[in-house]
Amino acid sequence: MLIRTCCAALALLMMTSPAVAQTTAVLDDPSTARLPPIVLPYSNFASPEARTLAGRLMHEPPFVFGDDIAKARDHYGRYNDARLAEVRALYATREDRQTLGGVPVDIVVPSQGVSERNADRILINVHGGAWMWGSGSGALVEAIPIAAVGRIKVVAVDYRLAPEHRYPAASEDVAAVYRELLKTYRPENIGLYGCSAGGVVVAQATAWFQTHDLPTPGAIGTFCGTGSGYGGDSVFLGQATTGGTAPLPAAADTIGIPNPYMDGVALDDAEAYPVTDAAIIARFPPTLLLAGGRDFAASTLTTMHRRLAAVGVESELFLFDGLWHAFFVWPELPESKEAYGLIVRFFDRHLGAPRHPLPPAS
Repeated sequence: MLIRTCCAALALLMMTSPAVAQTTAVLDDPSTARLPPIVLPYSNFASPEARTLAGRLMHEPPFVFGDDIAKARDHYGRYNDARLAEVRALYATREDRQTLGGVPVDIVVPSQGVSERNADRILINVHGGAWMWGSGSGALVEAIPIAAVGRIKVVAVDYRLAPEHRYPAASEDVAAVYRELLKTYRPENIGLYGCSAGGVVVAQATAWFQTHDLPTPGAIGTFCGTGSGYGGDSVFLGQATTGGTAPLPAAADTIGIPNPYMDGVALDDAEAYPVTDAAIIARFPPTLLLAGGRDFAASTLTTMHRRLAAVGVESELFLFDGLWHAFFVWPELPESKEAYGLIVRFFDRHLGAPRHPLPPAS
């Protein structure tokens, strides 16, 4: 999502928050910092290309769709179509629409062919889009660069969307695809990755596998979202530094996901919020966490990284300074190309590798 657009996604995440009582409580809390207006220069660690794009996108008007989901899907569909054209100009793949386990998927194969090293490996992509959009071109934007750079087959899952469907629909759909792939691939040779809502679903599905007689995959990647609700400093700082209006202080009170997909799901449901249960995340495979430094999800990822480390799960965290939510859908950015390389190398190291769990933190 672009800078203004990612703020619209954050507003969507917060749109069911009860405001007045919680806001008062937060403002009355002596630990609440009251920062005067400040000028925050753009990161001098970011690329010139990122600076130029950030400057342009900061001043684009926000997209407001209210409750009109059809309008939102049309808007984001055109946005994702534009990103897909940019991706196709850089990366060559072949795509085939199929059904696996009763779930629609796009099978993405590099035009050069799958490398010999990856002949017995496969990746599952779970697309982003606030659980409400992102299938089709949005999923291909996430799948094509990884398939091409890694010379590996990627299965992009067209999971059921909200508000028509609710949790755990996406976990069920990912599990159905995973179960079908297990007929051909060993679990240690299957990886899962996703961005934003897709990053959350990857973590949720990994927890779901544990209670539905499915083996642990070889590795996972949760980008710009993970097995936790959104919260922390980045919810505020990410919004304030990417051209949006600061979210309600009530967002600080509850670390959840107030989105139609997650409506009514208890915050202590460990399959929905795996970070809350050490026993569940202790069974996670090696995990890659990645986001922009100005991403509203950054705090969520840093917290998940610490929780995984505490239970001895091998994990890696990368924050790209100055970059925003889901920045790597802009394929021409140097940071996006760097991210694709990090993702590919992570899965190359871990798929099929023997497990050597780290000792839990004392």
